[in-house]
Amino acid sequence: MNDFFNEAIWEQAWKEHGDSVVNKMKKAGIEPARAFDHKARTFNEQSFNEEGKKRTSRIMNWLEGQGVQFDNASVLDIGAASGVFSVPFAERGADVTAVESSQPLIDLLKENITNFPQDQVKIVPERFEDIDVQAKGWSQAFDLVFLSMCPVIVDWQSVEKVLECAREFCYISMPAGSTEISLMNEIWPLITDQPYRSKHMEFGYLLHLLYLKGYSYESLVTRETKTTEVSSEAALQEIMNWLRGHGQVPDDQKRKLITEYLEQAYPSGNVTIRQSGRYGKVLVRLQDESMYSGERM
Repeated sequence: MNDFFNEAIWEQAWKEHGDSVVNKMKKAGIEPARAFDHKARTFNEQSFNEEGKKRTSRIMNWLEGQGVQFDNASVLDIGAASGVFSVPFAERGADVTAVESSQPLIDLLKENITNFPQDQVKIVPERFEDIDVQAKGWSQAFDLVFLSMCPVIVDWQSVEKVLECAREFCYISMPAGSTEISLMNEIWPLITDQPYRSKHMEFGYLLHLLYLKGYSYESLVTRETKTTEVSSEAALQEIMNWLRGHGQVPDDQKRKLITEYLEQAYPSGNVTIRQSGRYGKVLVRLQDESMYSGERM
């Protein structure tokens, strides 16, 4: 039980966590910084369609309900993508620094911010992991640091780097469990003779270490679902990537088995995929920390 309150053990356990989002991407042969290159335009369309705007609005409203104010605020949006949050931040009066390293997403971000005054949304085309916070002058430089579902967070050290940039608030969202994918539930038993089981993800480490280290924060875990329709060819490619990420070598035999299944189960050639999962959000209140900084040092 003493280990439950041992920060060092939890930090090490997170560092060694094998089922991280980043590890899954790398097992699938995907460089995290390039993960959205091939589907940047589709992602952009989904982010700014009616349903995407509703999702964004729910998060914005939650932040404002916790006391975050955007008018004249400075916001660092890490992993800004095509501006899914940078744009509404700017619409509500914030000055935004958008960090994004994917060139296709940067091109779309530039298109999406053309209606704002020059420099209201400043694009930093770099990986946050490569940025020297002190050299940039970013230490406690932003009223809000915002990071949504971005593979920058891999351990507690990466959290500290993000927190260093924040003056008042820091928002981080992460998977709270592995994504449940309807097609994976169909295919996994064919490949392994076992049902597919979701796993706990890294959000638990984040919350527990914030607690142990004395931070003040609000957290929320929700279950969200989305449905997409893709071609059989696209579904096959997605499945092969998923299998790589789960330690399965996508050989010719598996490809043949999956292809035959898709032909039988989806004769129209269109495959409906439902993705659902638990997602965790945490808003850290840095302005509260000054009250206790003497005790924590």
